Amino acid sequence: MSTSTSQLDNQYDDNDTGRLDGASRTRIYTVLAVIVLFSEIAPMQYTIVAAALQKIAPSFPGVGANINWAVIVFGLIGAAASPLIGKTSDVWGKRRMFLICGALFVIGCLISATTSSWPVFLFGRCLQATAIATAVIAYGLIRDLMPRTMVPLALGLTATGFGVASIAGPILGGYLVDNHSWRAIFWVLAAFTLAMLPLVWFIVPESKLRVAERIDVVGAALLSGGAALTLIYVDKGHDWGWAKPTTLAWLIAGIGLLMLFVVVEKRVSTPIMDMRLLFHPRVALVLAGALLASLQIGIVSYAIAYMAQTPPESTVAAGIQQGTLAEIQKMTGQALPPELVQVGLDPGYTYGSGYSLLEFSLRIALIGSVITMIFGAVAGLLAKRVGPRVPLVVALFIFAAAGTAFAILPLTTTNFLIVNSIFSIGFGMYYACMPILMVEAVPQEQQGISLGMLGVMQSMGVAIGLAVVTAFLHANGMSALVSVGGQAQPTTPLPDLFGDRGYQMGFWFCAVTSVLALSLALVMKHGRTPATGGTAH
Repeated sequence: MSTSTSQLDNQYDDNDTGRLDGASRTRIYTVLAVIVLFSEIAPMQYTIVAAALQKIAPSFPGVGANINWAVIVFGLIGAAASPLIGKTSDVWGKRRMFLICGALFVIGCLISATTSSWPVFLFGRCLQATAIATAVIAYGLIRDLMPRTMVPLALGLTATGFGVASIAGPILGGYLVDNHSWRAIFWVLAAFTLAMLPLVWFIVPESKLRVAERIDVVGAALLSGGAALTLIYVDKGHDWGWAKPTTLAWLIAGIGLLMLFVVVEKRVSTPIMDMRLLFHPRVALVLAGALLASLQIGIVSYAIAYMAQTPPESTVAAGIQQGTLAEIQKMTGQALPPELVQVGLDPGYTYGSGYSLLEFSLRIALIGSVITMIFGAVAGLLAKRVGPRVPLVVALFIFAAAGTAFAILPLTTTNFLIVNSIFSIGFGMYYACMPILMVEAVPQEQQGISLGMLGVMQSMGVAIGLAVVTAFLHANGMSALVSVGGQAQPTTPLPDLFGDRGYQMGFWFCAVTSVLALSLALVMKHGRTPATGGTAH
């Protein structure tokens, strides 16, 4: 790190942050529990909403595969907001920004729960996206408040949670959707957050660490604008034509804004991101790995839930046949024998169990969630003993193997259960290792913005993964081929169904990006010694 960075690091000592070294263990664990529970808001909503997309889609006719934007926009806005909120937490106070993010999340939930307009629903999701930054703030609070020896384990627990998001989330979401409606999800999320706000206010002390800098609003606008335009190109390229000039204009404009962002940040006195910090190998390799690995997280979490909840092909064909017979009878007044109406699906699909959301949660998601939580804590302990790089390498190897297995094995719920359970080992270890690596890489005065950078890359990775799989699915859309009395009828698109190849291409994409992330981790020199809780820099 640069000399100026080292000088900054020497301006502060542990007492400046309000560290709880002299507090009782009960006090320390209570503060940690509240921080972790509050930071579970974002992953809990993601777990529930991503799994419930198939149930949400019918409420917004015509959206089709673009229902993925209910999740993409959350990651996109969260990615843009994380560095700004991370920097603001360093300047204004971490607990204060914790509470502000929670309040915005509640407002967003209320909007999404009460609207029937797709644009308004997405606006609510944009406000909810500020909750992504609660993880960024939580990592900073833990580094500021927890005793040094507890920091690696506490970061691992924060990354994977106490089970509210990973275990209770899927079950709660399934129960609400199956017994009430998808709108109940947002009402309950709002209620949970409202209950947590006073606990944060009264139990979690404010960090004493402050950085006297102005907030770079221009940098945040360039970053968010460039990311948005690039993602729109990725998502809509299939519909508009990848190579058309009017389509490429979105990509060119997005890349242009991101390049301008780097130029501007090198020139302003108080950048939203310190470019020297961003491009230092200790930070750059972690961020690049986070972007590549998170692509798989976005794809797997969406694809497995959607496929498991899709009815079997025979059920869909039977439903189309019955609908056709009913329509003919309504038009002609005559009831045709069912055998005169033949239905086929092009290209057809082999997946589909017709699970309800609750059934999916209990039969597939639950065991993966438990495994994720356990191995997040395991990775925190390993990082304290051997350094975070080793468990990260293991996690990314599992990612690559799981992506390959999903792509080549039959798309059955049994395989989903087995492979997703193995993937969850890597998932827990990955999410625990990344913040530990970042905390070990930077001085405490730059922890908010550096963890904000990590939030950007992880959120962008999830959003890009979803946009990419959406493009693959669009390219493998389903159509119904109906013949009545041997006479073919006009082809009918089925916008909510997709061929096997679309998902398989998405899983191959996961495997490739995970191998790239693994290659970065293998050459990484950072993280090879036991984690110190942030004292190294």
